[in-house]
Amino acid sequence: MLDHLDPVILARAQFAFTVSFHFIFPAFSIGLASYLMVLEGLWLKTGSGLYANLYRYWLKIFAVAFGMGVVSGLVMSYQFGTNWSVFSAKAGPIIGPLMAYEVLTAFFLEAGFLGVMLFGISKVGKGLHFFATCMVALGTLISATWIISVNSWMQTPVGYAINAKGQFVPAGSWLPIIFNPSFPYRLTHTVIAAYLTTSLVVGAVGAWHLLKDRTNPGARTMFSMAMWMAAIVAPIQIFAGDTQGLNTLEHQPAKVLAMEGDYDPSPNGAPLVLFGLPSNAEGRVRYKVEVPHVGSLILKHDPSAPLPGLKDFPRDKWPPVPIIFWSFRIMVALGFAMLGLGLWSLAARARKRLYDWPWLHRAAVAMGPAGFVAVIAGWVTTEVGRQPYTIYGLLETAQSHSPLAAPAVAASLVAFVLVYFAAFGAGTYYLLRLMAKPPEAHEAEPANMPQRAAGITPAPGVGAPLPAAE
Repeated sequence: MLDHLDPVILARAQFAFTVSFHFIFPAFSIGLASYLMVLEGLWLKTGSGLYANLYRYWLKIFAVAFGMGVVSGLVMSYQFGTNWSVFSAKAGPIIGPLMAYEVLTAFFLEAGFLGVMLFGISKVGKGLHFFATCMVALGTLISATWIISVNSWMQTPVGYAINAKGQFVPAGSWLPIIFNPSFPYRLTHTVIAAYLTTSLVVGAVGAWHLLKDRTNPGARTMFSMAMWMAAIVAPIQIFAGDTQGLNTLEHQPAKVLAMEGDYDPSPNGAPLVLFGLPSNAEGRVRYKVEVPHVGSLILKHDPSAPLPGLKDFPRDKWPPVPIIFWSFRIMVALGFAMLGLGLWSLAARARKRLYDWPWLHRAAVAMGPAGFVAVIAGWVTTEVGRQPYTIYGLLETAQSHSPLAAPAVAASLVAFVLVYFAAFGAGTYYLLRLMAKPPEAHEAEPANMPQRAAGITPAPGVGAPLPAAE
């Protein structure tokens, strides 16, 4: 029975499953590392033990999330060789060095300072420990930079030549490859998404504890900081998403048309399709609800600007529109929900009721997972919208996979699903337990050993909670 399944579809499903699990952890750890850097910087600047205890509280959570991200990412590199050997052979001369640069820069930087950051709070000087925290935060950003560069080159390939073996190789300088046309837009959008994802988690944890005890100084401070981030960064992310959309329209127009559900060309201005049921077989969106000319206003900043339709492209080059159509709308809807939460918090702050509006706190708790859902929806939009290519316009997915039989791929896919849900389900449960515990006046280090019980004298300022300022 398994012999009748498509091994390419199974290999794509396997990679999509593993990368989806992996993506949520770096999206969290990138933002959380920077948040830890801010907390420690505020501790050093103010001497407030409140920031020191919040640092320790989130440091334990960061340690678990970072470890889960590293482990979940190891599997994907093996899949390049097992399931996508043709892609690896053809694109390896470009993809391989870029991935190696990530290891040589980001991983080495993180590995060199992670131990000091996690376990050196009371063992090294405050300045050195803060430097270690900064280096880990920088390492997460460098890692994101290289990965986004690789992915962006696959979306907008430039600076390459094809050698006698049919391999993609650098045509000269590496700079056009690294800084390819879509790279700055994708990097900006991804990093901001990581910060928003983290702020929503921090805000949800703070709100959860405020619902139980509005006087908890740690909960008040983390909630206030998270809501500032949501209020300031959410509008910036919407603008960044708009600029990336314009860049995508320039380089991958079929993807944008699929996102918008525009099958037919619009010579006098495209409508904005709000909802409907796209059908590639019928070449239309059934039961659609649309607003005239708004599509062109968004994509061209001119309501009467003409736009092509998917029917202007060969049908076998269409991406699977229904998936992209809905994943894009999920991402956009959650983005505006984040903006709404940020504006709501500003209204509460203006009335000096930030810690006294239970419905705001309940909304913040409900929005806690929204960042993860949004980044996965954005990833689905980006990657599925690239189909039918692995390297856009140059190498098709059907030509990139290994010559494996469907039963072998299906068996490994089932194994991954079982192991991932068991291992990372347990890890996620442990993270939630850590978050469910309210921040206390004497937070322990990640080793789960209270300092005083271990005979270690806390660093100055630690363990002396001060009232949180709004």
